[in-house]
Amino acid sequence: MPQYAILIYSPAPADPLELSPDDLAALDRYQGRVAELGGTIVTGYALQPSTTATAVRGDVVTDGPFAEAKEVVAGFFVLDAPDLDVALRVAKLNPATRDGGVEVRPLFVWPAP
Repeated sequence: MPQYAILIYSPAPADPLELSPDDLAALDRYQGRVAELGGTIVTGYALQPSTTATAVRGDVVTDGPFAEAKEVVAGFFVLDAPDLDVALRVAKLNPATRDGGVEVRPLFVWPAP
């Protein structure tokens, strides 16, 4: 089954400890909805706030995210889904779409030799 990276964008600094009880409940419900749509969450992670990021450009290391932005990557998960249409339906239901956004990207698979 194809796999998709679902990237979660939230307003900076996207601190997971600031999620409200309603947000946490919506995330719990979301996992059930993914299964109803025919997908499976393989693994997922929330990221520390963007204020904890360290950017590396060549030999230069700086505190802070790679780029200044109003929205930052707050987390991601890997989704097994039969096709892109299902992955997009799963993404549209993600609670992050209320105040941030979600990006869907197919995982790269090397062509058979």
